[in-house]
Amino acid sequence: MSKLPPLNALRAFEATARLGSVVQAARELNVTHGAVSRHLKTLDGYFECALFERAGRHLALTADGRQLYGDVHEGIDRLRLGCQALLDRQRDAPIVLRCPGSFLARWLIPHWAHLKQAVPGIDVQVAASDSALPQRGERESAVVFLDHTPSGALVERLLEERIGPVVSPALAKRWQGAPPSALVGTPLLHTTSRAAAWTHWATARGLDATTLTLGQGFEHLFYLLEAAVSGIGVAIAPELLVKADIDAGRLVAPWGFEATGGHLFLCSGGAVSERRHRALAEWFHTTLATEGALAREG
Repeated sequence: MSKLPPLNALRAFEATARLGSVVQAARELNVTHGAVSRHLKTLDGYFECALFERAGRHLALTADGRQLYGDVHEGIDRLRLGCQALLDRQRDAPIVLRCPGSFLARWLIPHWAHLKQAVPGIDVQVAASDSALPQRGERESAVVFLDHTPSGALVERLLEERIGPVVSPALAKRWQGAPPSALVGTPLLHTTSRAAAWTHWATARGLDATTLTLGQGFEHLFYLLEAAVSGIGVAIAPELLVKADIDAGRLVAPWGFEATGGHLFLCSGGAVSERRHRALAEWFHTTLATEGALAREG
C-alpha cells in the first residue's frame, strides 16, 4: 500500500482550493493561517510540484493541483458522509438497559410507558441482569444498587437505598405500637441472595443483629413479597420496590426504613453518547424525585 501524505495537509489543501483563500481555509478548519501555509508547503514537497499559483490576491490551482483536487475533494466528501452515516446509526441504535429482575418487574415496567414518552428519540430495550457493569465499547446502560461509586465517565448516582421490614396489614396488627425489638425470636423472611439485609437494618436501628432469627429464604424478591402479602411472615425489602404495595395497602412498614450506605446508579458503556446517558439520567432523577415528594406529602 502506497504511503499517503499527511491527512491534515490534504484537508488544508482541499479547503484552500475550494475556498480560494488560505485565510478562509484556516477559519473553516479552526487553525492558524501559518498552519495552513505549512501544510501546503508539505504537499508541494511531497509531490515535488507546485499545487497553487498566485492569481492577484487569491490562490489558483495549477494543472497538477486541479487534477489532485478532484480526487481529494471526492475522498474527503465520502469520508464526511461515511462518518455522518455512522453517527446517525449510533444515534438511532437502541440502548439495552440492564437491571436486576426485581427492579425491572416492580419499578421499571410500571414506569415503562412514561419512560418511552419522556425520551421519544431514544430506543430503549430492557433486560434483566445482575451481571457486571457495561464495558467501554458497549451500547448498554445498567441500573444497579452498589455500596460504592463505580468507575467510569458515564455514571450517575440516582437514589440512596433504604430497606425495612414489611408485613401484611392483618399481621401488622400483631405488632401495632411494638418496638423493633419485638422481632427478636420471630423467624424472618429474606432473599437468599441478600440475607445480610436484616443485619444492616437491625444495626441501623440499634438492635443486636445476632438476636434475630432468619426463617424462610426465597430466591427472588417477588416471591418474598408475595409471602409477606399472604401473611406468612415479616419480610425485608428496599423501600423503592415496595412503595407501590404500601400505597395500595397490600403491605405495611411498621418500623420504617433505614439507609444501607448503598445507592442506585445509572452506568453507561462507552458506546452510549453522553447526550443519551444524560437524557436517561434526567428521567430517572425526575421520576424518583416526584415519587419521593408524593410519599412525603402522603
